[in-house]
Amino acid sequence: MAENLNRRDWVRLVAVLSAAAPSQAQEQTPPAPPARVTKEMLHAALQLIGLDFTAAQEAMMLAGVNQALTGYEALRKIDVPLDTEPATRFYPTKPAAKPARFSPTPEKPKSFGSIEDLAFEPVTALAALLKARKVSSTDLTTMYLERLKKYSPRLLCVITLTEELALQQAAQADEEIKRGDYRGPLHGIPWGAKDLYSTKGIKTTWGAEPYQDQVFNYNATVVNRLEQAGAVLLAKLSMGALAQGGLWFGGMTKNPWNTERSSSGSSAAQPPPPPPGW
Repeated sequence: MAENLNRRDWVRLVAVLSAAAPSQAQEQTPPAPPARVTKEMLHAALQLIGLDFTAAQEAMMLAGVNQALTGYEALRKIDVPLDTEPATRFYPTKPAAKPARFSPTPEKPKSFGSIEDLAFEPVTALAALLKARKVSSTDLTTMYLERLKKYSPRLLCVITLTEELALQQAAQADEEIKRGDYRGPLHGIPWGAKDLYSTKGIKTTWGAEPYQDQVFNYNATVVNRLEQAGAVLLAKLSMGALAQGGLWFGGMTKNPWNTERSSSGSSAAQPPPPPPGW
């Protein structure tokens, strides 16, 4: 038959046959799976998080979002313990056998009238007074507990007051300092833990309603180290739900200087001296 075809007809026949029969490569290529993230889903998600893009820009990113989805899902399946330290610092040396000690410049014990006069003193001043036994950890702890009870209902800076534990730790610190077992400049110093840090047997809510009854059976490293240094835990302080903003399940933590504005519990619980009449 080919002998009866001229060149032009032969070219036309080949073109028709090529279009009718898929190539071997086409037969071996599986069809692309349907997109799991549609353009409508992508647009809705972007609106939800407050990002604005043009329709053309959203079309450009759609393929990449679908390609990355499998990787995102694989990452979420990795079991990372809650006490894993974030990779925010690079430590080029081997871990020390013992944590480094905090060594502030020693201060001479200062004079004061009432225990309330010490409410806004820095740790260095309080440490000197405690070491010299000019003031007791129990007195400091009681004073700070009363201040938290007085101001937290207005500022919403405390999630859990650990009064019983604080008084026990303060009494232990006083006894140790009295017999000469001084641990260092944090011994007997009252402090508050942001409710992001796990505390054994005490609620750790992350400021979020679904976790408001969450209790761990271990301490965060920072809590352990402060406990070993003799510090006294007064309270678990407020934080925005899941460390976002100032709104937690108990309300909005307020700025002591302007209660119309928000703050965090770590700041509001121990602000600078308030204005007169506050």
